[in-house]
Amino acid sequence: MQKRAFLKSLGLLSASLPLASWDSAHLADDPKVLLPKAIKKGDTIGLISPSAATADRMQFTYAKEALEALGFEVKPGKNLMNRRGHLAGTDDERAGDLNEMFADNNVKAIVSIRGGSGAARILPLIDYKTIARNPKPLLGYSDITALHCAIQAQTGLITFHGPMGSGNWNSFNVSQFEKVFFDLEKVTFENIHAESDDLVVKSNRIQTLKGGKAEGKILGGNLTVLTAISGSPYYPDFKDAILFIEDIGEDPYKVDRMMSTLKLNGTLDKIKGFIFGQCSECEPSGGYGSLTLDQILDDYVLPLDIPAYSGAMIGHISKQFIIPVGAKITMDADKGTISMLESVFQ
Repeated sequence: MQKRAFLKSLGLLSASLPLASWDSAHLADDPKVLLPKAIKKGDTIGLISPSAATADRMQFTYAKEALEALGFEVKPGKNLMNRRGHLAGTDDERAGDLNEMFADNNVKAIVSIRGGSGAARILPLIDYKTIARNPKPLLGYSDITALHCAIQAQTGLITFHGPMGSGNWNSFNVSQFEKVFFDLEKVTFENIHAESDDLVVKSNRIQTLKGGKAEGKILGGNLTVLTAISGSPYYPDFKDAILFIEDIGEDPYKVDRMMSTLKLNGTLDKIKGFIFGQCSECEPSGGYGSLTLDQILDDYVLPLDIPAYSGAMIGHISKQFIIPVGAKITMDADKGTISMLESVFQ
C-alpha cells in the first residue's frame, strides 16, 4: 500500500489546509445524511485513480471490462493513466478527475481503479460544494478511506467501501453489488463459510469480543489511513457511530499504536459499536516479542463495554462486504452481522 509514503505526505496536507477553508471548511457544523442518487444498468460510470499509479496496463482493461460486464458504460478520467512517482499524476490532476466526475451530470457513479497511497494529498483540492450538489455513489476501499472520510465529514454523503475497479469481481462481490445498487435492498452482511467436512467451521469465523446489538451511523475504513487524517477537517464525527476498521501488512505493534491514536483522539470513547475486519499479513516481523492482535483488541475494545466483534469480511480479501459509509445500520456482535436499516439512495 506504500503507506509510509502516504504518512510522509501528511506534511503536504497540513500545509494545504487553508485551501479548504470555504464555509469554515465544512458545509455545515453537523452535516446531515446526504443520499446518493440510485444507479441502473446502462448508466455511465467514471473510472478514476485518486491514489497510486497503476503499473500494469492490463489493469485498466480488467477494470473497464468488469464495469461493462456489470452493465455500465465507462468513462475514464482524463488523468487515469498518468504517473508522478508512485502517484497517478499530480495532486491537481487526480483531484481534477474526481471533481470533474462529480460535476458531470452524465456520470452517475464513480469507481476508483485502485488504492495504494496518496488520496489524502488531494483532500484540500476537492470541490465539496459540487459533491453536495451532485450526490452520486463513490466506490473503493483501502487508501480510498481518505475520500470516504473527507466526503462524509464535509458533506454527509453516503459512499461505499468495497471492491476497486481492477479488483476482485467474483460471484460474491457481484451479487452484493447487484443487491445494493440495482435491487436497492437493505442488505444484511454476514460472513460466508467454505464447505468442509470438519466438525468445526474454521473459515471466516467471527469472534465476539462483547455481545449485544448496537445501532448507529457506520464509519471507518483502513486503520492506517483513518488515523493519519486524525485532527484534520476531513476526520468524521464518530459520536454514537459504529466504527469498522481493517488493514494490511502492519505489524501488531503498529496496530497497537494506531488503536492508541483512536483512544487518545476520543474516537473510541464516542462510538456505540466496534467491528474489526481482516488484518491481512499482520504477523509480527521479529524483535523481542509481540502482542497478539487479540490482546490489542482486548486492551482497547473490552473496556468500552460496547457490542464488538472481529473477523468481518471487510478488507484486503477477495470476497468483501460493500459497506455504505455513513448509513444507519444495526450490528449484532453475537451473530456477526451488519444490517442496513434505511434506504441509502434517493
